[in-house]
Amino acid sequence: MEPIVIGYIGLAVMIGLIFLGVPIAFALGTVGIGGIVVVMGVQQALSQSTLVYFHEGTNFVLIAIPMFMLMGNIANHTGIAAGLFRATANTLGRFPGGLAIASVFGCAGFGAISGSSTATVLTMGRIVMPELKRYGYDQELGAGALSAAGTLGILIPPSLILIFYGVLTENSIGDLFIAGIVPGLLTVALFSALVIAIAVISPKKAPPIPKPDAKETVFSLIEALPILALFALIIGGIYLGAFTPTEASGIAVVGVTFYGLISRKLTWAAMREALTETITTSAMLFTIILSGYIVTRFIAVTGITENMINFVQAMNLGPYEFIIVITVIYLILGCALDVFAMLILTVPFIYPIILHYGIDPIWFGIYIVVMAEIALITPPLGLNIFVMNSIAPDITLMRIFKGVMPFVLIELMVVALLTAFPIIALYLVK
Repeated sequence: MEPIVIGYIGLAVMIGLIFLGVPIAFALGTVGIGGIVVVMGVQQALSQSTLVYFHEGTNFVLIAIPMFMLMGNIANHTGIAAGLFRATANTLGRFPGGLAIASVFGCAGFGAISGSSTATVLTMGRIVMPELKRYGYDQELGAGALSAAGTLGILIPPSLILIFYGVLTENSIGDLFIAGIVPGLLTVALFSALVIAIAVISPKKAPPIPKPDAKETVFSLIEALPILALFALIIGGIYLGAFTPTEASGIAVVGVTFYGLISRKLTWAAMREALTETITTSAMLFTIILSGYIVTRFIAVTGITENMINFVQAMNLGPYEFIIVITVIYLILGCALDVFAMLILTVPFIYPIILHYGIDPIWFGIYIVVMAEIALITPPLGLNIFVMNSIAPDITLMRIFKGVMPFVLIELMVVALLTAFPIIALYLVK
């Protein structure tokens, strides 16, 4: 049997295993190692596996993943999210839709610390949903805004998905972080504009809240300053070249731990829980990454990449047409697969093709993250929707999906703007 046929059979088996509920890492590893055995023999499969797990597993850049994750987990136990929301609510709450806009800004701020979408929705949702109910906000709007804004956690740096993409494609994680800033701010602005439009059209859905006194507003802003300063230090240091993203992750952990200690909000029990969560999640992510590398080796030896490039060339698609095609593919995959599965299944094939088209790989990394954001809030999988439903079980999944759909359209608008004007993502990098 021809290697390329074996390759496509292996991919079909891998997709089937994932759809059957087999953990992604096991599905990838089984097909990757098994495929290399069939194509090259047991000895080569063992050799390739050993090289991947040793060489890629000891990649210094990967340290950034557990460190940024630890920073987010510690921040989650120090009341930072509540402080960010109070600051934005006190500042914006008196405007139409102000509380929902405050939740968007709060999610953006906490997302910049946690680097995780689900952690952002889970943490901010527990804080914000009771306040939205208290002031009579429409529950669909509130749940939809929070579910969508939570996706900012994987776009605004530091982002675990951007680190994952950077490691897979060997691109600068620092450049990817910087490239995510403007698209992230653009998304925040468009989400806020949507909430304002809804509030103006239907004032009862998003009423203004009573204006707090000046002292309370100033105090809440001061409370939010340390974490904003930490974010500025991390991103500013990376942008100016003072330290690498990996070094920045260590500085971030020290900074947020120091804040937790001096504010007396970080206990030994909370620290132990943060470390446990970090170890568990990091082990899962590292296994997925390393298994993904083995699948990439399998793809390389079967010649699938070259075959797909030739197929795309035969279609005579222009760069914009190609982006439209893969956008549709990602929308379909996002309905059934989680973010990491999407990247593992697509990047090894699509990345060489985007290089063939001359598409900037840093821009493409931001594009993929925005598509992953859409996957997190679209049915039937929509992980953020299920997280929101667990926080607010009185709001049905269908109502949350209904509330989030206008924000999905905004995300698609961001994709269109990024495609038409790549400088949005590349301005700070170039």
